[in-house]
Amino acid sequence: MHELGITQSIVEICSAQAAGARVIRVTLEIGKLSAVLPDAIRFCFDVCTQGTELDGTQLQIVEVPGRGRCRRCGCEMCMDDFLASCTCGSIDIQCVAGETLRIKEMEVV
Repeated sequence: MHELGITQSIVEICSAQAAGARVIRVTLEIGKLSAVLPDAIRFCFDVCTQGTELDGTQLQIVEVPGRGRCRRCGCEMCMDDFLASCTCGSIDIQCVAGETLRIKEMEVV
């Protein structure tokens, strides 16, 4: 479960950036094609923040849909996985969105 290590890093980054301020909300963007499970991150976040300055922080996750562009015809399409094909028949698809995981924002008081 690589989400545990990812979540530990998120908590460390947020703690460092908060510099002692109380964090009340962290918003993450998780791409559909990132191989990171939002539910696992939610579970791990509760565990990783216990006893830290982020204990009790609300976690908000925005799921970013996968998008691809056909290298043959230039058509853009939604992608649920990397096995997508274009309506022109090509399987030469470049992923243009949905692979990222990032801390979008952090609300502190």
